[in-house]
Amino acid sequence: MSTAWFSLRRRLLGLLLGGVAAAWLATVVLSYIDAHHEVDQLFDAQLAQAAQTLLLLTRHHDGQDIEELGALTHKYQQRLRFQIWRSDGKLLMRSKNAPELPLTAADGFSETQGSEGHWRYFSQWNDGHSLQVQVAENHQIRDSLSRHITGRLLLPALVGLPLIGLWVWLATRHGFAPLEGIARQIASRRPQQLQAVHPASAPSEIRGLLDALNDLFRRVDQALEGERRFTADAAHELRTPLAALQAQLQVARRARDDAERDRSLHQLQSGLSRASHLIDQMLLLARLDPESALPDPQAVDLAALAEGVCADLGPQILARQIDFDLSADPGCTVTGQAEWLRVLIRNLVDNALRYTPEGGQIRVGLARLEGGCRLSVSDSGPGIPPAERQAVLRRFHRLHQGIQPGSGLGLAIVARIAELHGADLQLDASTITKGLDVGVQFPAR
Repeated sequence: MSTAWFSLRRRLLGLLLGGVAAAWLATVVLSYIDAHHEVDQLFDAQLAQAAQTLLLLTRHHDGQDIEELGALTHKYQQRLRFQIWRSDGKLLMRSKNAPELPLTAADGFSETQGSEGHWRYFSQWNDGHSLQVQVAENHQIRDSLSRHITGRLLLPALVGLPLIGLWVWLATRHGFAPLEGIARQIASRRPQQLQAVHPASAPSEIRGLLDALNDLFRRVDQALEGERRFTADAAHELRTPLAALQAQLQVARRARDDAERDRSLHQLQSGLSRASHLIDQMLLLARLDPESALPDPQAVDLAALAEGVCADLGPQILARQIDFDLSADPGCTVTGQAEWLRVLIRNLVDNALRYTPEGGQIRVGLARLEGGCRLSVSDSGPGIPPAERQAVLRRFHRLHQGIQPGSGLGLAIVARIAELHGADLQLDASTITKGLDVGVQFPAR
């Protein structure tokens, strides 16, 4: 259907007028049938009454000859006939338009339909069975009267339906005025205007639509604000490593010997690695932000993921002589996205490695609980004061700025992945020493 013709007002007008017209038409048809039936009953009663009246009038003339009646003076007389017969078959009296042969051979009510039209008859004998009266009526009288009654019923419909249509059109125009006002209000906005729509008056039927629209505006505004904040933070965070890379490059170009040049190139390579890691983390977080649900959730074995992540970080663990332990209860399976959960575990273990001094301790544990599974990563690093534990979940927030390299996005990514999996993230003091214990409580499958 063309959108130009899909008008709610047109559709409502058509439905209302169509319904009224159909109901009126059905009423007229039923009224016609009922009127025709009542007219038949009335005229049948008149036929019977006329026959009985004629019998009473002729009871003193059984043996006399009676002439036919005079001229017909009323228009309906042409459509009425009667005859009075004696038991021996002699015609005593008849109307001027009645034939000299019997109107009908049947007693009581009967009908014929032929070249003279549709006629209804009533025939009755007197008590002594000496006289018979036959009365006939042209059915056209009944049909005309029924049509007249129906026409009287149909006339208000023909006159009233356009008036009803005009009233419905005016009523729907007035009723849809708030919708048009809201449409104009939204159409006049600039793209940056995402505040809630608050019309002066709105029908209750569209309150749900307005609430959904305002909720959409709110979510879009939050998304745009997040993008603006992310862009500003990213520009700020990238400025420092890029400046450091440029400085190292200048040092390498001005090096006085190969040893100085090698040191500068090594610093340049380290800076490039940190910048690359920062960009990867930023891209991952940017990809996670728009997600409102898990894509293709499946059963994931957390123990297998943790073993794989720890194996990948094994060389760093050995190089720093970390006392590392991984313990996992069997059957620690959750519903989620395996790649994202791998990133969550890697970020937690990588953070523990960054802040745990050489020869320190790291414990990774997976425990099955009645309400699901719990992943915990504990270290013997400097830990995080209770007042700062919520702040470190913000993007680019680094508690120990300059002490250890990092992007400040690791725990923010962990928090976002945990949120998408419906998990509860908790930061507590480590039971090993004064370090940090990060726990992720996953819901039951």
